[in-house]
Amino acid sequence: MPDITDILKRARPRERSVALYLAGDEAAEVDRMERQLAELSDTWEPESLGAKNPGEALAKRIKAARERMRKSETEFRFRALGEKVWSDLLAAHPGGKGQSFDPDTFPRALISAAAIEPAMTPDQVTELFEVLNQGQRDELWQAAFEVNTEATSVPFSVSASAMLSSLSDGK
Repeated sequence: MPDITDILKRARPRERSVALYLAGDEAAEVDRMERQLAELSDTWEPESLGAKNPGEALAKRIKAARERMRKSETEFRFRALGEKVWSDLLAAHPGGKGQSFDPDTFPRALISAAAIEPAMTPDQVTELFEVLNQGQRDELWQAAFEVNTEATSVPFSVSASAMLSSLSDGK
């Protein structure tokens, strides 16, 4: 039978990370060039056998912009709060009637409290929220909330499972 002392030595708070692409301007540029490329694909016809498709240069520019977007990827890591810190945080941001917490103040406070990389103050979270869109804000909030509220299990990886299955012919 396991000894609680040994269990406590092994126990670690749950962590979770989420990656965001922060180059919103590059996303718009890729969208714009994709539309241009689609228009070219629909209308361009070579005038000779040696004619060069103008979409080739555009495709190269799209590839470069996508690489710049990838370089803007930033990982945010969160760690579950201890019971007292969690309870105190909820108490500091009480919700209205039928709500567990204040939906305006609690998300920023939780993101700040649970963020371990990069560490952020609530004011920095507010500043970050000014440049992120709603989907990105939701991703950060969801990661910070879930790391504190979801049970921990061994994650299943569809990609890894499929890869290993293909290598072993499904055996």
